[in-house]
Amino acid sequence: MLLDGRNVTGLPPHALAWMGLSRTFQNLQIFFRMSAIENVMVGRHMHEQRSVLAHMLALPSVRRENRATRKAAAEMLALVGLSTLGIKPAGNLPYGALKRLEIARALAAEPKILLIDEPAAGCNPVETEEIDQVIKTTAGRGIAVVLVEHDMRLVMKISNRIHVLDHGTTLAEGDAATVRANPAVVAAYLGISGDAA
Repeated sequence: MLLDGRNVTGLPPHALAWMGLSRTFQNLQIFFRMSAIENVMVGRHMHEQRSVLAHMLALPSVRRENRATRKAAAEMLALVGLSTLGIKPAGNLPYGALKRLEIARALAAEPKILLIDEPAAGCNPVETEEIDQVIKTTAGRGIAVVLVEHDMRLVMKISNRIHVLDHGTTLAEGDAATVRANPAVVAAYLGISGDAA
């Protein structure tokens, strides 16, 4: 895998994060006992100065940094439509909100590329539409979004470029119209009736 022309295959996650790659997970990886805004603040750790002594002494610089991190986290919550839920414990949020919270935390790292794994899995149509809007907004901010998703309606609706795999083999790639018309994609994902075979 190349990132900015550099082979990053096998690099540890923290190294990829420093290079501008952030991700979400299909299975939620949320700190349920923390508030929504604290979850997002965790995602900004790379943008903070780390000094044990400064934190132990509670220096003014630490307080300034915490305020700046909280402000940036609040902006990410607003971006994903959760600004009114920032102080609520994450464990009290509905499932669709948790999916958007995870995206907000990934965006807090200020990535160039955001990998999103199955964001609509388990979501109802309203939650899927909310995630759709978050992805569009994210891409509109100049962040490349790589989406792994089985909800074909969502994929076809928001993707500029689609890459279809079947058991690790590329079946098709291109825009939604090209992929939708590809016979191999139709056979693998939609099935072919006995009359058409």
